[in-house]
Amino acid sequence: MTSNPDQDPVIIELDADGTLPSPAEAPAVAEPDHAPTGRAMQDLAVLATRPRSVLVTWFWRLLAAVLLFLASVAAWDFVVGLVSRNQVLGWVAIALLGLFALVCLAILIREAAALARLRKVEKLHSEAERVIAANDLEGARALSDRLVGFYAGREDTRWGRERLKEGGSEVFDADTLIEMAEDRLLAPLDVMATREVEAAARQVATVTALVPIALADLLAALTANLRMIRKIAEIYGGRSGTLGAWRLTRAVIAHLVATGAVAVGDDLLGSIGGGHLLGKISRRFGEGLVNGALTARVGVAAMEVCRPLPFSSGRRPRVTRLVRRALTGLFD
Repeated sequence: MTSNPDQDPVIIELDADGTLPSPAEAPAVAEPDHAPTGRAMQDLAVLATRPRSVLVTWFWRLLAAVLLFLASVAAWDFVVGLVSRNQVLGWVAIALLGLFALVCLAILIREAAALARLRKVEKLHSEAERVIAANDLEGARALSDRLVGFYAGREDTRWGRERLKEGGSEVFDADTLIEMAEDRLLAPLDVMATREVEAAARQVATVTALVPIALADLLAALTANLRMIRKIAEIYGGRSGTLGAWRLTRAVIAHLVATGAVAVGDDLLGSIGGGHLLGKISRRFGEGLVNGALTARVGVAAMEVCRPLPFSSGRRPRVTRLVRRALTGLFD
């Protein structure tokens, strides 16, 4: 006869005094060796700041040139052959290709205008740094006039522009004039930009914590950060196009890496991100909060890069406050 494990009795060994083992004597559950570090945002920073290879760059350029040349020759042969067979269809094809070329030209002009707008913001920022360092009153007045002209076409800055024009002539100190421009022109834009940062941090934290799919957190971080950076640039007047979006993103991530702001540990980021408390309860929730906090840091860096004026003392948004507002009630 064979023994059936499912029907055999379960034997529980008692201690020498006949009592059962106490649960308090069970060994403690091993804790993770390290707290969550926001792996998705770390990987995103590495990808964005990876040095460019000259051979790879020229490979893609030449590949694009060859493909464009082949497409042009094929389109030309197609139109010439169609005209030789049927002139009506040939002229229709020529008209369609002409309209397509005009649309492509319009896209290129728009992208060139967007890049020029971004360069103008960079010039305003560098000029503001020079004026502040030199305490140049005349340079501050000229910079104020340039800011008013830069935002002349926006209705949401009309009140600030009018107040700056009225009060700017009565100020005789460069720092005070720059602070006035911040108060009356950029303060409402800062509020809009911080809302975008909070929304992006909330989205990245939610996807990382609740979607257990491989690479989902990296894709969520990539899309949310790209969208956030573009919106911040539009808020401050940069209007980054498709071609300039990646250039702007690389500039923001490079600024983060250069200042060491992608690392977890300072500015109370570890405790807010759940690296010590919530990470012990749920690894995914801890990673979600850390990724959300790092996204907030990317947003603050984007504000610093896209803002026409550098933040004066006490005006730079704090990551801890942004994360608290973004994630309030998300993991209650």
